[in-house]
Amino acid sequence: MADTGPIAALDQVVVDWPSRAPLGPLDLTVAPGEIVALVGASGAGKSTTLRLLAGLEQASSGRVIRAAAPGRTGFVFQSPTLMPWADAQTNVALPLELSGAPKAEARARAVNALTAVGLGQRLTARPAQLSGGMAMRVSLARALVTRPDLLLLDEPFAALDSVTRRRLIEDLHALWAAADPRPAIVFVTHDVEEAVYLAQRVVVLDAALGRPVADLATPGAAPRPDHWRADPAYRQTVEAVADALAASMATSAQGAS
Repeated sequence: MADTGPIAALDQVVVDWPSRAPLGPLDLTVAPGEIVALVGASGAGKSTTLRLLAGLEQASSGRVIRAAAPGRTGFVFQSPTLMPWADAQTNVALPLELSGAPKAEARARAVNALTAVGLGQRLTARPAQLSGGMAMRVSLARALVTRPDLLLLDEPFAALDSVTRRRLIEDLHALWAAADPRPAIVFVTHDVEEAVYLAQRVVVLDAALGRPVADLATPGAAPRPDHWRADPAYRQTVEAVADALAASMATSAQGAS
């Protein structure tokens, strides 16, 4: 894909709600291969922003740009959302089969995707036989099997323990770095440290209206080197994002009083 423009963008997008103030206007641009984290208070519109980028939510006004090829947007939700009666290979092959790929090809690519996320030996396991971290790996493999141009992640690691979360984030970096071309990733999280570690940019959304109020670049390259969380530049960026998030929440609280 030629990098001639954004892979996804929101241009003055507003979403009207029946029982609360409208969300927006939202302005956000995501370049091909870029990793962007969205942080904000609960109700700030983080998940809605992802759904707009995926085409699962309609804007009331403004323009949504989705340059990813048809079928080349992957979405990983907060829970794995796997078919409980189907094994891991069948779950991962599903989006390819739905798009018309021959069954043998879909299942072969599912094996490759599961192997890439470290589950090549669990092809026949059903979701009930997997740990939470393994189930999320299956969900990630299902999103990656289509070789997406845009990968949207809605707090997929929130329910996992800290060690598993770190391992999955590092694996996600490695998968992203190995892809050619690399997908753009937009990642929603409440965890500021996770946002700075994973993303190349962190966008802070206003607590009340969901508007971006800060857009902070993170230092260094991804994947991160060993012990990068102890780097002073990482710690400084975490504090800067936390300050921007606290300021957005304070401003929202003042406006509501």
